[in-house]
Amino acid sequence: MSVRQFTIAAVLAFASLSTATKEKAAQDPIAGTDTVHGCYKSVGTMKYMGPIDFNTQGICARLCRDNDKVTGASNSNDCYCGDEYPNKADLVDDKQCTEPCPGFGDEACGGLNTFTVYNTGKRVSVGEAKEPGSPSSSSSAAPSKTSSVSDAPASTSDTIETVTAAPSEEPQKSGPNVAGIAAGVVVGVVVVAALIGGGFFWMRRKRNAEIEEEHRRNAAVNAFISGGKPPSSSGGVSMTDSRLDPVLNRRMSDGSIADNQDYSRRILRVTNA
Repeated sequence: MSVRQFTIAAVLAFASLSTATKEKAAQDPIAGTDTVHGCYKSVGTMKYMGPIDFNTQGICARLCRDNDKVTGASNSNDCYCGDEYPNKADLVDDKQCTEPCPGFGDEACGGLNTFTVYNTGKRVSVGEAKEPGSPSSSSSAAPSKTSSVSDAPASTSDTIETVTAAPSEEPQKSGPNVAGIAAGVVVGVVVVAALIGGGFFWMRRKRNAEIEEEHRRNAAVNAFISGGKPPSSSGGVSMTDSRLDPVLNRRMSDGSIADNQDYSRRILRVTNA
């Protein structure tokens, strides 16, 4: 091979290599298709979606579009998706994005600490991330501090509720004691009333027995004085002395004659025939 032919082959090979690894110029977004937005040194607020073995601009953009994301970025095999572009302060020259895509070497997928950013075609009008350290970003962090401070009164109010709830437990503890005392008083009153009632009925029965016994004695004395038979408490035979009754001294046997009758005279008795 001549020197001339060798030189031409080397130039063509170098030209093809430089063309394959050159970043495409930024394009205006087109709905429904992915377009290159530029070469950036950061991905802004985009989230890492994982490595893709044969990553290309189209594959990464399609993954982001399937996840309803409007932006994408590639760095070799890595794919990122998000809802906004990185801040324009992170935009760098396209010459810094020279890493060939693993799945298609004619496209550039970022470079050394740089990323090729796409518009997925999901939406044409897309915003960009806030510049790091800007007042807006610092002010956006302020509410989180305010929210943490606002949590303090809530915990303080919980403490107050706990403290105020403690006295309310004391009446509940004293309640059973009062009920027990009241029950004891009621039982005591019932027992005392029962004892008094029992004593009253016992005294009344004893008094009735005494009155009945006195009445029986008086009846016996009255019967003795009047010559009658005193009532027997046992209901048996009376033990009256026969000598005190003159009637018992007469002969009252059947078939005998009475001693106080005169039988010497004949007695005329008239009968109706």
